[in-house]
Amino acid sequence: MAEQIIRTGIIGFGLSGKVFHAPFLEHMKGFELSKIVERHGDSSKEVYPHVTILRDFRELIHDDDIDLVIICTPNALHYSMIKASLEAGKHVVVEKPFVPTSVEADELIQLSEDSACQIFVYQNRRWDGDFLTIQKLLDQQVLGDLLEYESHFDRYRPELPANAWRDEDKPGGGIVYDLGSHLIDQALVLFGIPDAVFADIKAQRKESPVDDYFSIQLSYLSHTAILKAGMMVMEPGPRFILHGRKGSYVKYGLDPQEAALKNGLIPGTADWGRENEDQWGILHYTREDGADRIKLETRAGSYQRFYENVYDVLVNDTDIIVTPQQARDVIRIIELSFESNAAREIRQIRKD
Repeated sequence: MAEQIIRTGIIGFGLSGKVFHAPFLEHMKGFELSKIVERHGDSSKEVYPHVTILRDFRELIHDDDIDLVIICTPNALHYSMIKASLEAGKHVVVEKPFVPTSVEADELIQLSEDSACQIFVYQNRRWDGDFLTIQKLLDQQVLGDLLEYESHFDRYRPELPANAWRDEDKPGGGIVYDLGSHLIDQALVLFGIPDAVFADIKAQRKESPVDDYFSIQLSYLSHTAILKAGMMVMEPGPRFILHGRKGSYVKYGLDPQEAALKNGLIPGTADWGRENEDQWGILHYTREDGADRIKLETRAGSYQRFYENVYDVLVNDTDIIVTPQQARDVIRIIELSFESNAAREIRQIRKD
C-alpha cells in the first residue's frame, strides 16, 4: 500500500520556519512541503526551489491541496491564524507558545474538537538529549527522592535587537512566553501541575519594553522546581541542576540539534542529536557499595519525533504526545507567574 502523504504549507519563514520546521518536512517521509507564505521576499525559494510562495496566509488555509498548516509567526498572531485554519478544515502545527491567554487556548481546543482538526504545539525541547537523560534518571530513581530541580536557559544579549517581535510590547512578547514556555513545559512533563507558583519577572536591559529575566518557582509536595532565564548572563552556569536524597546531576551546555539545524545538517542522519563527551553531565550518586561520580553519557536528542507523532496521529490515529491541553496548562502557569510577580505573593493552584 502506498504511503499516505500529508500535504503541508508553512506560514512564515523566519528562524522558526527555516530552521525548526522546513528541514523536517522536507526530509522526513510522509510529508510534502509544497507552499510557504512569505509576506516579503523569496528566501524560501532559494532553499526549496520546488515550493510555491504565497503572500497571504488565507491563500494557504483555503487551498484544497493542503492538509496541514505550520504557523511560524509572531505570538500575537497565533490565535487568529489557528482559529482561521481550523475553521478552514486544516490541521495545525503552531510554534510555542500556544497562544497568549488560557481563555484563547480553551476556545481553540473546543474548536479543534468541533472541527475534528488537530492542534499540535511545537514543544520540541521535550526531545532535547539532556531532558531525555533527566527523564530516565528520574524514572529509574537514580537520585532517590527528588528534592530540588533547577533549569536554566540563559543568554548574553545586552543590546535590544532591531525589529525583533519577541521584544515588542505585544501579547505573547517577552522572555517568559519565549523561553519560559520551554522550561515550564518540561517541568510539567516531569512533575505535573504544581501546588503553587511564585515568580520574579524583570526587564534588566535598559529601555526593554518587555521582560527579559525571570525566576519562576513551582512548588510541589515533595520538591521544588526552579526555572530561570535571562539575557544578561555572560558566563552561563549549568543548564540543569538536580538534587535528590541519593545524589545529584549537573549538566552544562545546550542540546546540539539547534546548532546542527542552523548549519544545514539533515535531521535524523548518523549521530544526529549526540553530544560530544566534554558536554556530558556529572552524576554523583550513592550505590550499595559506596558513592560514585561519573560523566553520564547524554542520550541522543530527536526533534524528528515530534513530526513522527504528527504523522502517526493524522494517519494512524495514535495519541498526541504534546496535547493542546498540556500546551494550555503552560500558558496558565505563565499567567499565574505574571500575577504572582505583580502581587509579590505566591499563587496557589486549585486541582479539581
